Amino acid sequence: MPSTLFYLSTVFAALTSLVVKAAFPPKIYGVNLGSWLLVEPWMLPQEWIDMGGQQCDDCSQCIASEFEFAKAFPDTVDAKFNVHWNTWFNQSDVDELARLGINTVRVPLGYWIVEDLVDRSTEFYPRGGLKQLRRGLQQLKNAGITAILDHHALPGVQDAQQMFTGRCTTDVEFYTPHNYHRALVWTAVMTALTHLDPNFDSVTAIEAVNEPIMDATQTPGYGDFQKHFVEVVRAVELALGVSVPSYEDNYNKLPFSTNITVSFNTVCGQSIFDSEVASVLMDSIPIILKIATEFDLLPILGFSRKPGSHAEPLFTNFMDINWQHNNPSNPADAAIGPQIYDNHLYYSFEAYLTSICNLDRIQSDAALGNTPLYFGEWALPTQFQATDEFLFKWADAQKLAYSKGAGWLFWNFKIEKSQLAGDMARQWSYTEGVRLGFLTQDPSKVHDPNVCAPYINSSTATTTASYGSSR
Repeated sequence: MPSTLFYLSTVFAALTSLVVKAAFPPKIYGVNLGSWLLVEPWMLPQEWIDMGGQQCDDCSQCIASEFEFAKAFPDTVDAKFNVHWNTWFNQSDVDELARLGINTVRVPLGYWIVEDLVDRSTEFYPRGGLKQLRRGLQQLKNAGITAILDHHALPGVQDAQQMFTGRCTTDVEFYTPHNYHRALVWTAVMTALTHLDPNFDSVTAIEAVNEPIMDATQTPGYGDFQKHFVEVVRAVELALGVSVPSYEDNYNKLPFSTNITVSFNTVCGQSIFDSEVASVLMDSIPIILKIATEFDLLPILGFSRKPGSHAEPLFTNFMDINWQHNNPSNPADAAIGPQIYDNHLYYSFEAYLTSICNLDRIQSDAALGNTPLYFGEWALPTQFQATDEFLFKWADAQKLAYSKGAGWLFWNFKIEKSQLAGDMARQWSYTEGVRLGFLTQDPSKVHDPNVCAPYINSSTATTTASYGSSR
């Protein structure tokens, strides 16, 4: 009797067209869907406590991450998180974002949303997130909102003591061949779903790694990973019949098949990509087939791969070269086809307006090929007790600076409003910022287009900007 895998890979008779990918809007006006499918407890402290989590000064010493929660509550974690996923982001939130003119969202995801990548003997995470992602993406698609899939928490953890990695720990193991490989398999699966599952219609980019360690000497092999990330995306697209610039000759020479296993094997046999990319594609096939079975997507895998396909390639997405220091690899060197870059700015010095009004990040990145650049995380926090008057100016100045590039995405779309959360929503929640008036109802507008006039070309500008995450 043939194996189940063989059977599933050969019975897809119904042909469907590849998903036609959404394009980025002319200017990105967006928000992050933080703490939806990847919970950062500081953003919803009361809900986290109510779920059974804990608060502590050192997040590695208590139940202050998804990893520790799942480890502590193995029998109930999936059900508890399913309730959270349904309530933290749902149709009412999509409706609100559409009403406010938001055209793009960045969706932070953990690697464990592809459940077969988790080593359940040593890694502990909730299950069921992919179903919720498909639900949310469909709602966003119906609202005409573009999505970026952001690999926010990587296998092995990409930075120490950070809630956003899903596990607060000093044991950073992402920068190893084993975990690079797992991250690339995640990428292959997400790329395939993005092109085959209609729920993913609005996805236009996949971001490789959120906020890697800023010191490049601590991220060995990261440059090779960047190149493999792009090659995996393009290899999957080539197998699915998506023509990518630089690969037209390969695309035209490949035999056309509507069998995903045959197509992946055909691409791997062309010597276009190295052995690591081929291994990633082979390891992704059974996972893709399993997901297709789980969500009744088998007809989708009988894709129509034919010359002249109008399916558009994804944007590959990286943190910009200037995110790191100490001779970092340049992600522009990895580009094949459309690519976009991301930077995050949170300020911790006093001359806030002087710094932002003289921001040169867009120009310095462009000089190194990192363009177009968007600002994927920013907010209104300060290291002092900011007045309402200052926050009006601070919001305007940041929007003006970031809009000179490809646009911006605010962190976060919302923050819990509770006694335990205190006043955090005032400076971290987009919807609350609009309600309070700091952020304009129309995201393309500002209150005062001349807010920077008194600060431009200040001699202190180059010494006061702080780049990086304070989360």
